[in-house]
Amino acid sequence: MYLQNPLPLEAIPYSTAGSVSYTHHSLKRMTDILLSALGLVLLAPLLVVIGLAIRLTSPGPAIFKQTRVGARPHFKNGRVVWETCNFTIYKFRSMVVQADPTLHQTYIKAYIQGAQAAADNPDKKFKLTDDARITPVGRILRNTSLDELPQLLNVLKGDMSLVGPRPLPTYEVAEFQEWHRERLACRPGITGIWQVEGRCRVSFEEQIRMDIDYVRRQSMLLDFKLMVLTIPAVISGRGAG
Repeated sequence: MYLQNPLPLEAIPYSTAGSVSYTHHSLKRMTDILLSALGLVLLAPLLVVIGLAIRLTSPGPAIFKQTRVGARPHFKNGRVVWETCNFTIYKFRSMVVQADPTLHQTYIKAYIQGAQAAADNPDKKFKLTDDARITPVGRILRNTSLDELPQLLNVLKGDMSLVGPRPLPTYEVAEFQEWHRERLACRPGITGIWQVEGRCRVSFEEQIRMDIDYVRRQSMLLDFKLMVLTIPAVISGRGAG
């Protein structure tokens, strides 16, 4: 489903890479607002229960905040082009408070450079496992992807979209090669091609190719298909955790 040989960024000027029409952008943003608002209303009781479970079993806030790299739209000649920017992502806290980020940063650097050996578990070949920083409730939230529900607030605010490449931490983007940056030419999303088909089962290079494929082929029909495919992907729990 995704590109096998994406063009290097030099072949596609970054100012126009992934540009879409104003009509598509408007429809996508309208859909994001309506569905994220509806989701927050319908899921409010579940959000409260999860928040209480976190607070009662682990000292600290229920919501985890982190700086991620996103994209800001600009409009030029009826087209939408993108400029990278940082934003604060919201997730349910799944780790102990003030968890040392060094372990994950070291793992991610090796993963991006292709120096991280694949694990035996085919569903978590490239996943940092046995992480003592994760709380018991947090492990359940990660395995079910419920920790990501607060990102509906990011979608409502316009930081993210329902569908798009996964929003990455700044230290992960800092390791990018130049051609990797094409994946930043749209709003990051809660779900997408990598989230549905890849997750922790594919290498970093495959992840980037999946994300670039979405940037180049994005459409409302593709978004709808990916949202539908997200349901069995979450239920199966493949690559989550």
